[in-house]
Amino acid sequence: MKDSKVNAVEHWLSLEEISKHVGCSKDTIRSWVKKDTIPFHKVGRLYKFRVSEVDAWIESGASADADKNNSEVKDNG
Repeated sequence: MKDSKVNAVEHWLSLEEISKHVGCSKDTIRSWVKKDTIPFHKVGRLYKFRVSEVDAWIESGASADADKNNSEVKDNG
């Protein structure tokens, strides 16, 4: 008997689908992609997202800082 997890393949979501899943606008997702804060993968010209990666990113608390400017981060070294 085959393991049922072998058949459970996680599907890639589009920018529109992930914006609905997260509950924010497509423009917000695009902004996070440009800042390289949200986990994404590029397939040709398209951005693709795994729900498990985005959910883990949100649950980790990293998404709380996603809208901050990169210029706000100061180097204390």
